[in-house]
Amino acid sequence: MSTISRQEVVRVAALARIDLTEAEIDRLAGELSVIAGAVARVSEVATPDVPATSHPIPMANVMRDDVPVVPLPAAEVLAAAPEAEDGYFVVPQILGEDA
Repeated sequence: MSTISRQEVVRVAALARIDLTEAEIDRLAGELSVIAGAVARVSEVATPDVPATSHPIPMANVMRDDVPVVPLPAAEVLAAAPEAEDGYFVVPQILGEDA
C-alpha cells in the first residue's frame, strides 16, 4: 500500500502555494494515503482482458438529424427583445469602453 508522507504533502502544498496548518498536513497525508491505496487496489484487480473504461455502462450521444429550417424573421426576434436599435439587440456595456 502506498503512503503519502507529511513531507510530500508539504512539498506539493508549497508548489501550489497553499498554506496548510500542521493539523491539515496530517489529515491530508492520511486521506491521500487512503486514496493512493484505493487506486493501487484497483490496479491489482485490473487484468489485460478487461478493457479500460471511463464509465461503467456504455454511453452514446443522442443527436437529432441536422435539418435546415427557415429562420425566424429578424423583426420578429427583435420585437421580443427588451430593447433593440437599428436591427441589433441593445445590451448593457460591460467593459467600460466607449462605444
